[in-house]
Amino acid sequence: MSETKKSAAELLQEDLLTSGKNKVLKLSAKDLSEADSFCEGYKAFLNEAKTEREAVTCAIRMLNAGGFEEFDRNKRYEAGDRVYLNNRGKALVIATIGKRSLSEGVHLVAAHIDSPRIDLKPVPLYEDGQLALFKTHYYGGIKKYQWTAMPLSLHGIIVKKDGTQLTVHIGEEENDPVFCISDLLPHLGMEQSKRTLAHGIKGEELNVLVGSRPYPDEKISDPIKLNVMKLLHDKYGIVESDFISADLCLVPAFKARDVGFDRSLIGAYGHDDRVCAYTALQAAIECAKPDFTSVTVLTDKEEVGSDGNTGLQSRYLEYFIADLAKPHQIDGRLVLSNSKCLSADVNAAFDPTFPGVYEKQNSAFVNQGIVITKYTGSGGKGGTSEAAAEFVAYIRDVLDKNGVLWQTGELGKVDEGGGGTVAKFLANLDIDVIDAGVAVISMHAPYEIVAKVDVYNTYAAFKAFLNA
Repeated sequence: MSETKKSAAELLQEDLLTSGKNKVLKLSAKDLSEADSFCEGYKAFLNEAKTEREAVTCAIRMLNAGGFEEFDRNKRYEAGDRVYLNNRGKALVIATIGKRSLSEGVHLVAAHIDSPRIDLKPVPLYEDGQLALFKTHYYGGIKKYQWTAMPLSLHGIIVKKDGTQLTVHIGEEENDPVFCISDLLPHLGMEQSKRTLAHGIKGEELNVLVGSRPYPDEKISDPIKLNVMKLLHDKYGIVESDFISADLCLVPAFKARDVGFDRSLIGAYGHDDRVCAYTALQAAIECAKPDFTSVTVLTDKEEVGSDGNTGLQSRYLEYFIADLAKPHQIDGRLVLSNSKCLSADVNAAFDPTFPGVYEKQNSAFVNQGIVITKYTGSGGKGGTSEAAAEFVAYIRDVLDKNGVLWQTGELGKVDEGGGGTVAKFLANLDIDVIDAGVAVISMHAPYEIVAKVDVYNTYAAFKAFLNA
């Protein structure tokens, strides 16, 4: 049977209007299979890299296998050379030198590798009510009630006074113990239930259960605390004061899993923003002979404002560019001013359970590809970098020419809240920048959801941009 001929109005509609059809319908079975296969590597990365330090360690192993070498600021690099700079084990800058002069700028992708979590206080261990517990200080924007009554694992490092560094990784293996923040039983929760949702669990109530058996001696005080400390001393050789020089945090102990009967989604801790970090890393590794020098940044501290010497308010990226350009007698400022950047961060996916906070026409949806966000911020575009129309047009063209599924999206209704990314700090370096990343359901929760199609198209977008 021949296809029904389209009317003039239907043809005009195709030419002039943005299609409202589900973009995943454009994909073949082969396309979907490639997306699913790519996401197996991503799930493995999520399971291995639950902190920024672990993400850096994992990324360096992948970079070494891909032919990258550690950056030497005194060396002159030529087209095809591949380098990385490790910033204190918590951030990375990755570069493949392009054919064009650095004076023409670089193509930069910047993602962050920190995620909301529960950090230990400097003096965390105490005993009360015949239990041993850790005092904590939450990191990043969380709904505190979401972190109770679930298994947690302990990650990080302890550095002793003599400089010995100890890696802590407890709760991820099948036979490991896990830890837990308790919640009040509903039978006794009448007063708690009167609190607002934001204060259902208070910051000082995020205390972590770590033990209950006493050291077998009735003469000592705090025997349960002592017993826990002895176990830690036996395993790591530490004393209580060593907690002061430690970076330790608690994260969900569960693994990344497929979600849904069709396995189209991935549920995991840390999609924000390791979903953009992993896709950017893979794109950087596969960008072997770019025209413009490709630079990929995996940065720290975004969830708390990008402050500190491993966050993008620091000048480590600026220094790297200057050191890269100096042997070529090129001013680093010229490189930055001529550069183009994708600020690789996630956006909120439309959630039909809570439609009231979204403006549907300008929301991102799962399975519609990478989200291009012209501006973030809050209210009247406060605290944002807005991409210029010329740069938005350039990005549209790159994505369309490379067959990448993409969409646009804002972070909810204008007066419902908002958020920011590292884009404004990169724009402060006189770089053209726009936000681009994966749409996430339940962002900042211990268990976030993304679509496999979106993950794969985000990787495809970064790869196309770095090679443009």
